[in-house]
Amino acid sequence: MDYDVIFIGSGPGGYTGAIRCAQLGLKTAVIEKYATLGGTCLNVGCIPSKALLDSSEHFYNAAHTFAEHGIKVADLQVDLGQMIDRKNTVVDQTTKGITFLMKKNKIDELHGLGSFVDANTVKITKDDGSEQTITGKNIVIATGSKPMSFPSMPIDKTRVITSTEALNLPEIPKHMIVIGAGVIGAELGSVYARLGAKVSFIEFADSMIPTMDKTMGKELQRAVKKLGADFYFKHKVTKVENTGDEVVVNVDTPDGKSITLTGDYCLVSVGRRPYTDGLNLEAAGLKADERGKIEVDSNLRTSVPHIYALGDVIRGAMLAHKAEEEGTYIAETIVGQKPHIHYRLIPNVVYTWPEVAAVGYTEEEVKQQGIPYKTGSFPFKALGRARASMDIDGLAKVLAHKETDEILGVHIIGPRAADMIAEAVVAMEFRASAEDVSRMSHAHPTYTEAFKEACLAATDNRAINM
Repeated sequence: MDYDVIFIGSGPGGYTGAIRCAQLGLKTAVIEKYATLGGTCLNVGCIPSKALLDSSEHFYNAAHTFAEHGIKVADLQVDLGQMIDRKNTVVDQTTKGITFLMKKNKIDELHGLGSFVDANTVKITKDDGSEQTITGKNIVIATGSKPMSFPSMPIDKTRVITSTEALNLPEIPKHMIVIGAGVIGAELGSVYARLGAKVSFIEFADSMIPTMDKTMGKELQRAVKKLGADFYFKHKVTKVENTGDEVVVNVDTPDGKSITLTGDYCLVSVGRRPYTDGLNLEAAGLKADERGKIEVDSNLRTSVPHIYALGDVIRGAMLAHKAEEEGTYIAETIVGQKPHIHYRLIPNVVYTWPEVAAVGYTEEEVKQQGIPYKTGSFPFKALGRARASMDIDGLAKVLAHKETDEILGVHIIGPRAADMIAEAVVAMEFRASAEDVSRMSHAHPTYTEAFKEACLAATDNRAINM
């Protein structure tokens, strides 16, 4: 065999797994369809969206909070082109960093469309039509996902767009209609709302971020509404049409009526689908299910034992850090180690402002499963650090077992929630109780005090500052 391990796809799961394989002494190759490494996350997902989120938040604060801080700004304007140029620079630096890591770890970087010839052989078809064939003792499918759509909302990439096009708009929309108020819709909708666009969210479910704890959705809606956004929950989109300079969206309301929304852009953010197009899975003895996912066992092996799959093409949440953990898991499994992933303790984050972050069970899940529980929450407006920074929206919420006090779930919406959730993950990995956290010293003043206070509130309602 040419390689010990071949990774098809260089996103967070692929490149992380490849590096771990190389660290373990395995001869490794990574195949990437596109010109740059990093997959959706680094090129058109996590990294560029966070760059625009930060830029738009700076502008919003300059327009709305700087004066209260004693900072006077005159003739404030948005230079969207510069924002996008900065975003592109961040992406370029990050993807080049992955290329450096490939070279540092002596991993072969191969570009082209990877497809199976047989269970050990992969053909790489390059952009110029030339082909190369390599073999591997182990092969890992890490091809990620693509934005999903429905026939009623055809994507044209000009007026009816996905998250990819939303990262490179030529102008600030006058009215952006966002279909789907989940993570991607909430993040990109909030970017343009901060920059002055009118934003309307149409969501089939009954709240924003409907897969997360309901309290988080309600609090996020309250915060995003301050940006001037409108919300249409329990509404179903029946037709989206690009009429030239406008997009017309027909919607069924919960009471059976029909309404029409008109905007200059429509962002379709109704989820993502596993991307296995062109892999020729059948040649390797594999097939995807009706949803496009590849079935794997508890060791992430497919039905062909030396072929593994990870990330968005298998079960579970479509999260970059989940894929990273799975890449490391596969590498260590191949060499005979016994790694571990606790899927319930993989955090989920929404990078709006305030940020939303969660780990463990939602309140809806513990109710459904009949787990005896208690809750504690603490609002950021009662926190000195939050008042000092004027970031007073949101709260920290803790779910603990009613009998054992073990922490079952932590849900935070507020400043730096994405960073704060790591403390909750550590606590839950060690099966800490709410009282354990409440008795740990937290620096004052910090945002993380909200987590401690929420744990105190869950422990006999002992919050100090509320």
